Amino acid sequence: MQYSEKVMDHFTNPRNVGELEDPSGTGTVGNAKCGDIMRVYLDIDENGIIQDAKFKTFGCGAAVATSSMATEMIKGKHISDALKLTNRSVMEALDGLPPIKVHCSVLAEEAVRAALWDYAEKKGIKIDGLEKPADDIHDGHHHDLQESD
Repeated sequence: MQYSEKVMDHFTNPRNVGELEDPSGTGTVGNAKCGDIMRVYLDIDENGIIQDAKFKTFGCGAAVATSSMATEMIKGKHISDALKLTNRSVMEALDGLPPIKVHCSVLAEEAVRAALWDYAEKKGIKIDGLEKPADDIHDGHHHDLQESD
């Protein structure tokens, strides 16, 4: 299985690993089938700007790489911009993922959304375009494949 240099870089030198002391929002998502779990912590200021983002991921190299890239992509951005983060944009930023690893980028997108949802709940606000996240993330078609890590 071939990983891009960017995937390898974010796997071996992941950015933003860790926890935030008093996060504005925390999102945890998992994929029970492959055992990947991602937790994203966000520090959001009063203007809705994501000042910091950290993650803890239990999973394969691609899961770590997508978490790392996703947190990099939303830091310094407004909530509305962070909502535009998609698994596709994360994959493109990493120069692609092998097909059986696409679900890792879906997890990264969902973990960010779950953290934004948590933030909205704590603040008692509604964020346009944000829906309650699912606990177990799976994207149908790849689950018939055998995972190989």
